[in-house]
Amino acid sequence: MRIVAGKFKGRALNAPKSANTRPTSDKARQALFNVLEHAAWAPSLVDARIVDLFAGSGALGFEAMSRGGAFCLFVDNDASARGAIRDNIEALQLFGNTRLHRRSATDLGEKPAKLGAPFNLVFLDPPYGKGLAPPALTGLIDGHWVTDDALAVLEIAADEDSPVIPGWDPVDERVWGAAKVVFLKRN
Repeated sequence: MRIVAGKFKGRALNAPKSANTRPTSDKARQALFNVLEHAAWAPSLVDARIVDLFAGSGALGFEAMSRGGAFCLFVDNDASARGAIRDNIEALQLFGNTRLHRRSATDLGEKPAKLGAPFNLVFLDPPYGKGLAPPALTGLIDGHWVTDDALAVLEIAADEDSPVIPGWDPVDERVWGAAKVVFLKRN
């Protein structure tokens, strides 16, 4: 797995040695970021404040950082995933621009002040079919983690129905292989 564009283009990323992680393919990641870079409703990746929930390897957050993101918070409660993310942070020398939280993405609570301003771009790649996206996205609003105009990028199984989540409106949806990506804007 490699970063597909930006200042870290071509750099390899470590993936967790866990069966619980399903990394987004390079091809799907490239297509997803093409949408983000060209859609009128998408925030600029330059200087974006990103939170990567159910982060796994952190590939989505690292790709956004490679394309100009200012800061990324990676959230995962799997030890193997956190180890891979730490290795990737070290390899890319992103110590001051990233943080890693060992938390459940569905139970973040209130955003700590030490994390700075709210986030305007959210990536979620939860385990398929478990209904984890609605509580995670609701918690981001309730805990003041995201800006009023934040965009969430949710990956679910291609055959899953897109969830209806209060506070978030779908603006686009794409299917790439086994994955469906739903783009949701704060309302």
